[in-house]
Amino acid sequence: MPSYTVTVATGSQWFAGTDDYIYLSLVGSAGCSEKHLLDKPFYNDFERGAVDSYNVIVDDELGDIQLIRIEKRKYWFHDDWYLKYITLKTPCGDYIEFPCYRWISGESEIVLRGGRAKLACDDQIHILKQHRRKELETRQKQYRWMEWTPGFPLSIDAKCHKDLPRDIQFDSEKGVDFVLNYSKAMENLFINRFMHMFQSSWSDFADFEKIFVRISNTISEQVMNHWQEDLMFGYQFLNGCNPVLIQRCTKLPENLPVTTEMVECSLERQLTLEQEVELGNIFVVDFKLLDGIDVNKTDPCTLQFLAAPICLLYKNLANKIVPIAIQLNQVPGDENPIFLPSDAKYDWLLAKIWVRSSDFHIHQTITHLLRTHLVSEVFGIAMYRQLPAVHPIFKLLVAHMRFTIAINTKAREQLICEYGLFDKANATGGGGHVQLVQKSMQDLTYSSLCFPEAIKARGMDNTEDIPYYFYRDDGLLVWEAIRAFTAEVVDIYYGSDQVVEEDQELQDFVRDVYVYGMRDKKASGFPKSIKTKEKLSEYLTVVIFTASAQHAAVNFGQYDWCSWIPNAPPTMRAPPPTVKGMVTIEQIVDMLPDRGRSCWHLGAVWALSQFQDNELFLGMYPEEHFIETPVKEAMARFRKNLDAIVSVIAERNKNKKLPYYYLSPDRIPNSVAI
Repeated sequence: MPSYTVTVATGSQWFAGTDDYIYLSLVGSAGCSEKHLLDKPFYNDFERGAVDSYNVIVDDELGDIQLIRIEKRKYWFHDDWYLKYITLKTPCGDYIEFPCYRWISGESEIVLRGGRAKLACDDQIHILKQHRRKELETRQKQYRWMEWTPGFPLSIDAKCHKDLPRDIQFDSEKGVDFVLNYSKAMENLFINRFMHMFQSSWSDFADFEKIFVRISNTISEQVMNHWQEDLMFGYQFLNGCNPVLIQRCTKLPENLPVTTEMVECSLERQLTLEQEVELGNIFVVDFKLLDGIDVNKTDPCTLQFLAAPICLLYKNLANKIVPIAIQLNQVPGDENPIFLPSDAKYDWLLAKIWVRSSDFHIHQTITHLLRTHLVSEVFGIAMYRQLPAVHPIFKLLVAHMRFTIAINTKAREQLICEYGLFDKANATGGGGHVQLVQKSMQDLTYSSLCFPEAIKARGMDNTEDIPYYFYRDDGLLVWEAIRAFTAEVVDIYYGSDQVVEEDQELQDFVRDVYVYGMRDKKASGFPKSIKTKEKLSEYLTVVIFTASAQHAAVNFGQYDWCSWIPNAPPTMRAPPPTVKGMVTIEQIVDMLPDRGRSCWHLGAVWALSQFQDNELFLGMYPEEHFIETPVKEAMARFRKNLDAIVSVIAERNKNKKLPYYYLSPDRIPNSVAI
């Protein structure tokens, strides 16, 4: 009688093993086997991290094995089991791999296909077509779209983390509990002792050092020592944790009535302001999105304030970017003066602090939350709903969606919800952050997620003209490495543009993103369909780059750049000044966040800057969803390209006081998971 050798691999994460009964059936082209209990006498099967082998003898010839069916039945009590993969050695000595990488919960059954990636057009056998269809039908019931708040991209239909499908939950929910993490961070930073003085002000700038953790030669210490300098202020727009707002100024803003006479002491080339604009030496950062946003009123004991500044910057003769004019609100007038470097020291310093605070709000809510977290969740939900596990695009993307839906669900549960942690320290809490996302959805376009296009659209693409823009330089290297990799994978599975156009599952995935994620808005520029291999490669690059590199660039520098509170105040406790010459250092310190809010802020930026336990970085694919040699070779080339980028960045960073490493591939997690 035919004998098969079945090898079963159990996951190594916590609680991955099971004591339940595991049954296996083989489905072949000539018939289906009986159920076989996988059990070895006097042996504890399916322990965490185990690889167990069994002989399965069948009565009749089964032909070519198409599917395997796994059933889990209760032994003592229900426990989940994480099945990595099953391999099958056939009677004629062939090996068939069945990737799974899923949790099997309760008393349930799953059916697995062989690991070779297949498009729908490749499946000619009825049983395989049926399996493909049923898998998507099941997933579409599990992964439902939901409107969390009007005007947001749609998200997963789950009120809390435990409501999510088991496959996309965190291995340990405690690891991503924001309340626990923030409290633990404050404990680690030894700042809990300040929390009982919640609404009391600091004495002076030096007083902030009481909650500042000194780590020798770090960026955060450089920020603390140099934050008042114009060079440090300008540098952050290029290489801080929000390097996406600065743009070359081609025409002076109409609502910023600045003149050459005002700024001539800052212009080093002895030219007029208009001439400097023509030469491309003037840059602008406009925080108009903050105009009209409701300020946080959740604490009646503390008034909080927002501004919507316009900041003009100048490229000096040393090719460094420095600020030359700041207007703190959008409508010019006598009570909205333009602050200049030639003003009194504390007038100019306070104007810069207001800009840094505004930059913090845009960074947290739009650059970070909307444009990496929420966008990546849209891609993830659409992937699970429309691409079966056997589809090559699912196999390519699934590693880049790891824990993204879970972290966003946890954020909606604890962080950005009503009375959530976001309200504790941020001036845009209490609903302002929601308004910001709603406004910013108008600017969320497909082209703005295409890294090279986004850089070019801001006029920041000329490397000779604008040196020291490491975010741009490193980002383009990583973008190109990802694009080359996705192009290789597309070439392997799509013989022509026609095959792309006729892949209905792919088209449904793209359409789901457009209709639900982007709310069917034509102005978003998101494609409704994809008709060429080149466009498919670009689309996949957008998905992977957004989830990995872009998120890393704007997330993991938060402690570096925001831990020194005066450099990134999460709230201001007095309105922007309406006249010049009245500001004192005491007034500035009183405007900055009180002790309690400072501690919450510091705990947050510390917690958000930490990598996950067992983090998987760009190019790491430990789950072998692909079994084909050509794809494995493409992955190896991808890793080699990424390693070369790591070397380039490390060489550039040598001896730099302010190294830029956020886009070094060895520091870029595969997915948005924190």
